[in-house]
Amino acid sequence: MSEQAEDKNLGDLFPDLGQETPIISGVAHDSSESLATVRGVTDEPGMAARVFTRLAEIGVNVDMIVQAGASTGTADISFTVPGKDVSRVQEVLLQEQDALGYNSFDVNPNVGKVAVVGVGMKTHSGLAARFFQALSEQGINVLMISTSEIRIAALVPLDQLNDAVRALHTAYGLDTEQVEAVVYGGTGR
Repeated sequence: MSEQAEDKNLGDLFPDLGQETPIISGVAHDSSESLATVRGVTDEPGMAARVFTRLAEIGVNVDMIVQAGASTGTADISFTVPGKDVSRVQEVLLQEQDALGYNSFDVNPNVGKVAVVGVGMKTHSGLAARFFQALSEQGINVLMISTSEIRIAALVPLDQLNDAVRALHTAYGLDTEQVEAVVYGGTGR
């Protein structure tokens, strides 16, 4: 790959095609994810690398990641993994507890990911506000957030996933048949 191609961002690769391009082209969702949280990891450089290196070694595809530090010098690291990989994640984390030095971990399979996608997002403000307002109005609690130039994604309780999809369709005017919703396939990425 040329150096010039490496410097391009998603906005360069997916240019705004004018008025014909919808700002938000679809709502995606995935109910096959699980949320894993490693609690009480020493809050120092390299700890997250050790956790994710170990998961990569067993072929687990990690998606959303949040690390929250505490005043006690420890951190909690939460991340989503495909539901099919939960038993391998649990197994390796139990085996590696001493080496990774965490206090505990838990897995929540009752989560779902919902996202809005569209190349027009890179040039329009207020889209994140609309996303979170729509979920808030339905009483949907956001557990994690992930964004890029062309996507806003949130992890929500699984029993609220369908409500979240409907709320976002309405909020972005996708209730019409003009734009088709997209559904994550396979690994949910």
